Amino acid sequence: MKIVVDPITRIEGHLRIEAEISSGRVTDAWSSSPMFRGIETVLAGRDPRDAWVFTQRICGVCTTVSALASVRAVENALGITIPDNARIIRNLMEAAQYVHDHVVHLYHLHGPDWIDLTAALTADPAAASSLQRSLSAWPNNSTEYFAAVKAKLQAFVDSGQLGLFANAYWGHPAYTLSPESNLVLMAHYLEALDWQREFVKIHAILGGKNPHPQTYLVGGMATALDPAGANALNDTSVAMLRVLAKQIRTFVEQVYVPDLLHLGREYRPWTSVGRGPGNLLCYGDFPGRDGRPLMPSGVLRGRSLNRLEALDQRRITEDVTRSWYAQGDPLHPSVGVTEPVYTGPTPPYDALDTAARYSWSKAPRYGNAVMEVGPLARMAVAYAARVPRARQLVDGALRSLRIPASGLFSTVGRMVTRALETQWLAEQLGGWLDELAGNMAAGDLAVTDNAKWLPASWPAT
Repeated sequence: MKIVVDPITRIEGHLRIEAEISSGRVTDAWSSSPMFRGIETVLAGRDPRDAWVFTQRICGVCTTVSALASVRAVENALGITIPDNARIIRNLMEAAQYVHDHVVHLYHLHGPDWIDLTAALTADPAAASSLQRSLSAWPNNSTEYFAAVKAKLQAFVDSGQLGLFANAYWGHPAYTLSPESNLVLMAHYLEALDWQREFVKIHAILGGKNPHPQTYLVGGMATALDPAGANALNDTSVAMLRVLAKQIRTFVEQVYVPDLLHLGREYRPWTSVGRGPGNLLCYGDFPGRDGRPLMPSGVLRGRSLNRLEALDQRRITEDVTRSWYAQGDPLHPSVGVTEPVYTGPTPPYDALDTAARYSWSKAPRYGNAVMEVGPLARMAVAYAARVPRARQLVDGALRSLRIPASGLFSTVGRMVTRALETQWLAEQLGGWLDELAGNMAAGDLAVTDNAKWLPASWPAT
């Protein structure tokens, strides 16, 4: 039997999963991108200073990282060193996106896979209160509070207008949380809706809008600084950012991280499911004033946290063997070729080879090896590099979950390292705001270096 899920809307829709099932087990599976994007072909012939505006449209969720990669690529090509204020603002915006997306990922995207709405309706509010008090000092912890949340959920169900909750496996035995755990997590689901509404004000202040910020610039940022100016980032807006950063960190530390650790303990079998390829890669990011990144780059292999290799970006290639593109050797992205191949008549281009190929995505490789990137990779590489805070966070989570380090290579491990990365970055926001305020107080208001802005100053190619 074959099961097809297309589109997978909780990752924005550009994914199709097919799985063959035999005797209740998956015997074969395919992950594909059925939508041709062609962002690199859209960019051909355009001014490279504008590339980031198009590049960030590759996704409606992970926008700023694509924009940032684009402006950095152009700056590297032109040999531009951005002002310190631009570095700080970029760090703030990128970290804000990470933290926002990770929290939303748990409660509003991934949460329904672990939280049973129907079970929450049978919870004892007093027991839910006791559970919340055991998890953290979060103030929304009274019996009355959880009774009100339970009543709100019941009214929602009774209305019959369930929206995204209409189709799910409610009551399935794979849901193993207690009714009280489900009620606590559903309460936090609702709270996170309000939290993210406040959170995105950071991108509105620094980037003009969300989810596609408008202030990135080759050479720095277009976010003007003026301590007393009404039409720039000033002392008042920095003070507002400080308030938001404090609220963000409190929610992450008292709600999000405790919830994920609780989920990990309750779904213990999932610490041995989903081991993945075992090879991890991190590019390194969030540069400091000395140029060293908060998160170091590196490569780990064979599920080891002890043998860290230096990253060599020249070894990265894109393979199109199973993609609907003209065949050729795997190529580095800098010389990549995007040539769609249609097997139907010309026109109407209505047929594709689906026997040997199944995707519009290219397959990235590092030295021909499959690599995993993401929160697990970033935290594991930082751990292997002996970054003190990364080791504190990871070791503390392993003790809380009562699992060995090998348990990080699992479904729960990925969820938990996502939470740890979120906490680590939430902790940085206040320090970066201190740096920015210090620069402004000292009269350093530079946010861009446009000395190489005009094509006449560009190096010959």
